[in-house]
Amino acid sequence: MSWRRYCASAEDTQGAGHAFARVLRPGDVVLLSGQLGNGKTTFAQGVARGLGVSERVTSPTFTMVRQHECVNDLGITTLHHADVYRVESLVEVRDLALGELVEESAVALVEWGEIASTVFGRDVMIVDFLLEEDEGRTLVVSGALTRDRTAPLDQWASP
Repeated sequence: MSWRRYCASAEDTQGAGHAFARVLRPGDVVLLSGQLGNGKTTFAQGVARGLGVSERVTSPTFTMVRQHECVNDLGITTLHHADVYRVESLVEVRDLALGELVEESAVALVEWGEIASTVFGRDVMIVDFLLEEDEGRTLVVSGALTRDRTAPLDQWASP
């Protein structure tokens, strides 16, 4: 099963990320997948805002992983924002130990998640970013972690 949400602009994509934060639970890993410029970092900025991150969120392309302190009522205290675009092998992804970083009170967003999907196994959510002809994008959420999130994902998909 999957959920779709159309975003006409960068502001809509951030808004979709902000709303998506309400779907998350401590321990979640979310893989963000799509071509360069399709809105993955913009979405991550919205998720961060929805989780109560007060600092500026930028792409962690060169640092690979950035941690952000969260203040919210979801029990999520840390957002790990990763970008594995520059990773050359799955061994490098494993060496980042992202799965271990996501302790009980954290979540991880992994940009270019399709590269790292085999490292995390099935217990993930995937957000695919599909660029549309009108320059908008459609976000498609799927993955094993969605199986018990039907109600919040239904709400997310119909803003």
